[in-house]
Amino acid sequence: MFTVDAVLGSLVLEPVGEDLYRANSIPSPNPVVVFGGQLLAQSIAAALAGQNGKTVKTLHTVFARPGRPDTPLDIAVTRLHSGRSMASSAVTISQGGKVISQSTVLLSADDPDFIRHGDTRPGLEPPKPGAEDTAGLGGHGGQGADDPPGTWQVSVVGGVDISDPEAVGPAELDVWTRWPGAPDDAGSAQALLAFGTDGFLIGTAMRPHAGVGQAQAHRTISTGVLSHTITFHEPIPAGDWLLLAHRSPYAGRGRGYGHGDVFRADGGLVASFVQDSMIRPMAPASAGTHRL
Repeated sequence: MFTVDAVLGSLVLEPVGEDLYRANSIPSPNPVVVFGGQLLAQSIAAALAGQNGKTVKTLHTVFARPGRPDTPLDIAVTRLHSGRSMASSAVTISQGGKVISQSTVLLSADDPDFIRHGDTRPGLEPPKPGAEDTAGLGGHGGQGADDPPGTWQVSVVGGVDISDPEAVGPAELDVWTRWPGAPDDAGSAQALLAFGTDGFLIGTAMRPHAGVGQAQAHRTISTGVLSHTITFHEPIPAGDWLLLAHRSPYAGRGRGYGHGDVFRADGGLVASFVQDSMIRPMAPASAGTHRL
């Protein structure tokens, strides 16, 4: 399971040169692969270094190859532009001299409204205290007695189990998530939300297909996130319940595509994200491996 302290610990970047850093990983659901959400969060932390007064507007990440969680990560930041209200950087995360991910990050200072509109989701009902554990990435609908403080809480609406190959439904998935005890600073909140948006769109794409579920990932089905883009619209209350509304309008040719919106409990839109993924049968000899 993931905790606030574990994720924030992975965002502690050790300077090893000008705009060069080293960082560690946290254990992931697949113990031989770094969780992609961690790389998204670390890319945000690296891009924000030295950019006082700005927050991330959009992060676009391409995952080149899987990383190992037992080996430190090397992070390089290339500052493309830094102006009064806007800045942009490229963040490259490598391991053993090989690129794992590369991100383009757009940063922005806060500007007053000139025009404003936004989608809303009225009538939302966050999980009640002690809600039943559902099929998240080790998350819980309610803080269990045995969970460490600050455990990432996840509750899938309707009790949908995206791991079950026989649980067929529409290519849609609503997931409540929160990070109890998350700090108030904008950078940490953006990193924690980005971390959580990585894990559900592949399962959403699998839902309409009988005999296909996330329980088979890295066993009989080869899956992996290829690219992920997240745009932040409003400040993120990462410690409060947020609804991730997922939809996958297309899957085919060994690929999946999906997008999601993030709503506060009052129905206000705070972020949106898009993901391209790989979903294809695994050759019998490669079971247990992770290849792109």
